[in-house]
Amino acid sequence: MPRPAAEATTLVDDDRVRVTRFDFAPGAETAWHTHGLDYVIVALTHCQMTLEEPGGETRSVIVRAGESYSRKAGVEHNVINGGAGPMAFVEIELKQGA
Repeated sequence: MPRPAAEATTLVDDDRVRVTRFDFAPGAETAWHTHGLDYVIVALTHCQMTLEEPGGETRSVIVRAGESYSRKAGVEHNVINGGAGPMAFVEIELKQGA
């Protein structure tokens, strides 16, 4: 049975950054994607993420509300809300050469 899709809302998209808010119902996913830019995630809620990664690996990551992390371009994964409640985070993509 397919998972529901996370809701992505673009907040800013200019020559320097793209800022997107992601809202997930329990069990919702982003679908598989590869990040073309370096990015930072800021958790708005407690995020209990299940990450599906290349090679069939799956891991759980907890990011508490207000916490953040950064990753380099090239990350490939599917992000799933593995928790019982809604989760939300803001993703800030850093455009190269800006």
